[in-house]
Amino acid sequence: MTERAQTSPGRRTLLGAAVLGTAALGLTGTANAAERNRGGSGHGSYRDLPVPTVIGHRGASGYRPEHTLGAYQLALDMGAHIVEQDLVPTKDGHLVCRHENDITGTTDVAEHPEFAGRRTTKKVDGVSLTGWFTEDFTLAELKTLRAKERIPGNRQENTLYDGRWEIPTFEEVLRWADQEGRRRGRPVWLYVETKHPTYFRGLGLGLEEPLARLLRRHNRHRANSPLILQSFEPGSVLRLSKLVATPRVVLLSGPASRPWDFVESGDPRTVADLVKPAGLKWMASFAQGLGPTLDLVIPKDGAGRLTTPTTLVADAHARGLVVHPYTMRNENTFLPADFRRGTDPNAYGDVFGALRAYFDAGIDGIFSDNPDTALLAAADFAKD
Repeated sequence: MTERAQTSPGRRTLLGAAVLGTAALGLTGTANAAERNRGGSGHGSYRDLPVPTVIGHRGASGYRPEHTLGAYQLALDMGAHIVEQDLVPTKDGHLVCRHENDITGTTDVAEHPEFAGRRTTKKVDGVSLTGWFTEDFTLAELKTLRAKERIPGNRQENTLYDGRWEIPTFEEVLRWADQEGRRRGRPVWLYVETKHPTYFRGLGLGLEEPLARLLRRHNRHRANSPLILQSFEPGSVLRLSKLVATPRVVLLSGPASRPWDFVESGDPRTVADLVKPAGLKWMASFAQGLGPTLDLVIPKDGAGRLTTPTTLVADAHARGLVVHPYTMRNENTFLPADFRRGTDPNAYGDVFGALRAYFDAGIDGIFSDNPDTALLAAADFAKD
């Protein structure tokens, strides 16, 4: 056994241990701890979810190509409390699950000669991108493509599943969630993001109205529905608040950044402004939570090590907002420097230590590419 193998558990070791751990807990171990903490039933309201809530980021994307039914199913089977979808539109107005409308790196579109002429350069939220985009394809055309691993350099094992799944529509995911809920005897929670809503509204492909129609069709439009809506654009969250009663979260990136709808409207506020008392009060008028980048919870120093937590969690809680930061991944390259182990950037680091640091900061949940690992960490935390 090499030194690295001794100090950094392999993917198979952690996955096996985590699956066995969650099986031993029956998932109810974490849920029961949360029920003791909050007196909830484990479902029926977002405030009854287990704490810390584990959100399968784009599914179990640490193990399967993201935003596929395979990734969603694995996240659910591992015990994730919520499974996330990002939504973008097709040319003919269908909502499909992709992290970005640029599908160059997440599908085999480049291998389809019939679509070679669709390759183009666009500016999306101020960023110039060259590739293929969902809004230039009908749903029927997108269904001829297959999904593939987005970051194969980090997750070579995931390439085994390249080509196995197609791009799912959000309606297909809703049907899947309904079916799985009936089979399991409890609701399947979804966490749904509108991607680049201002950009798409400018193309005549607004996201919020068709999303609201689908939620109503599947009876997920109520305040106690097992679904949370989210967006990096507060205006999209505000628009959704007028269409459905489903719980809503405002996503926040770096302090110096501005939501794109603010850029388009000339609103000078930055994320740093939004996390101040006045900004939090404003967001609490139409949202129930925040989804900040992890650095807004615990900043890093120049060497990439964690420093002292900010007051964001306490400030948000004081205004009734839950806090679900993003994103935890197991690989060294994605972890704070003080939790990396060994020299291989793609080996697993001390994920449990990093998760504990964020849980200690008081967050209500976390987005994770590796839900099994996060569940074990959450169960350990709930015992203390």
